Amino acid sequence: MVALRLKRSTRRLLVLLTALPAAVVVLGMLYGLGMEHLEGAPRGFWEGLEWASETLSTTGYGKDAHWNHPVMNLFVVLVQLCGVLLIFLIFPIFVLPYFEERFESRLIRRLPKMDGRVLFHCYGPAVESLVDELQRSRTPFVILEPDRVAARALEDRGFPVVLGNLEQNPQILAGVANARALFTNADDHVDATFIMSAREQGFTGPIYALAENPLHRAPMVQVGATAVYTPSHVLAAALAARASARISPSAEGLHALDEQAGLAEYRVHPESPLAKRRLGELHLREHHGINLVGQWQGGRFIASRGPDTRIAPGAILVAIGSHENLLQLEALAAPIPRTGPIVVAGFGEVGRKVDEMLKDAGETTIIIDAQAQPGVDVVGNLLQQSTLERGQLRSAGTLVLALSDDSAGVFATAVVRDYAPQVRLIARVNRANNVPRLYQAGADFALSVGQVAGQLLAHHLFGESALLVDQRLQCMRMTPGTLVGTHPWQPGVRERSGASLVGLQRDGKAMVKFPPDFCIEADDLIIVFGTAASMAEFAREFRAAPR
Repeated sequence: MVALRLKRSTRRLLVLLTALPAAVVVLGMLYGLGMEHLEGAPRGFWEGLEWASETLSTTGYGKDAHWNHPVMNLFVVLVQLCGVLLIFLIFPIFVLPYFEERFESRLIRRLPKMDGRVLFHCYGPAVESLVDELQRSRTPFVILEPDRVAARALEDRGFPVVLGNLEQNPQILAGVANARALFTNADDHVDATFIMSAREQGFTGPIYALAENPLHRAPMVQVGATAVYTPSHVLAAALAARASARISPSAEGLHALDEQAGLAEYRVHPESPLAKRRLGELHLREHHGINLVGQWQGGRFIASRGPDTRIAPGAILVAIGSHENLLQLEALAAPIPRTGPIVVAGFGEVGRKVDEMLKDAGETTIIIDAQAQPGVDVVGNLLQQSTLERGQLRSAGTLVLALSDDSAGVFATAVVRDYAPQVRLIARVNRANNVPRLYQAGADFALSVGQVAGQLLAHHLFGESALLVDQRLQCMRMTPGTLVGTHPWQPGVRERSGASLVGLQRDGKAMVKFPPDFCIEADDLIIVFGTAASMAEFAREFRAAPR
């Protein structure tokens, strides 16, 4: 006959249920003996049992509440202390684990049929954006999670989760051969084991790994990974690209405007005459010769779509025009500094990589950190004004907040924005759900490791960027298409496409100012500014072709 194997928590609970009544009986008998021989007041068996249960459960006493003999007093005090200790131990050690294991028994412990499914090994911030996107798009996936608490939390969120530890159960990947793709986000050595186990199970598809140490990328590829990324370095690269125009220009193709015009960014102060006004009221084109092509709000570029577009307080305006006309607009709203050093606050793994990339691009950086270490220029608390002054925040071109704690990042953003309202502020975030809080606190751009890693992984999975992290602005020459014979600034162009016609080239010369009777000719090249999506919409709407 095969012995019944009980779970550890069940065995513990059975021991408790056996030992507790026995302890009550023994203590009740000892109490009866003490009352008879030390106090001279005999108690029966049931009276002793009642006293023991009341004392151990700390519910109080009936008629027995005072004793004269010192030994009896010590005995009662000892049993009382044991009762208090028992109350604190019985639930976390005996009762709660039992019910937790009953709950965990409902968690699936083997992979379902994996045909066409995506498998994630170990959930975390680096993959949460991609997992959420798959859930929204109803793409089938499964999360293999070795941590019980994390697995329960994922199941509560409605995610399909399998509880299993690859090292304890190597056969947990049985049936993975038919999966669409695998992503592993554990410790590097566990990632390597996962990759090899999946290949041993016959999986021939793509396996993507997120490594902690960049030196481990090559070994993981050697054991079977298709591609390996270090999320912290991906995030650092994205932050550095946002901070420096030398790494990633604010808009591609601005050379199309030659020297006739330039691009400038302006933060709209709440008291600015531009704030809350519609473009139709401001007449920036007519009065200042300026094309207001859009505004950055909460990290998103919102294209201007005609006279009803309203300028939001605190937004960053993107304007194109002649240099003298841009100076006129500067009187209405302060420009975003493009000169001055780039300040990096936080010199952890992400901050170090940001600093390295910026210096490689020829930028001047000032490093602020709470701890003195090689490479740190200013040691101090970012929340203190003296630290901000030594870090030259008010004269800096950009501040990159590379703090490792999201809560600290949100508060530091608010402090810096109050101290240096015009500085361009880019913040690192761990969890994507904290990005809106950073924007609310005053950040111009906030990027999470989940966003940037998710976009990379989504690119491999879907063949395109499914998660919008960066809206690259472009300036492009196009053939005029159906706009031949019309004025470059005719109404309706921005409303229909979201892109702005900011100038044209005629006989090799760029033009950004047009008299009222000017018309586009078939040999002209129009200069269009916008995001990649709006440029494509412009080309379809007006039958224009890029040149």
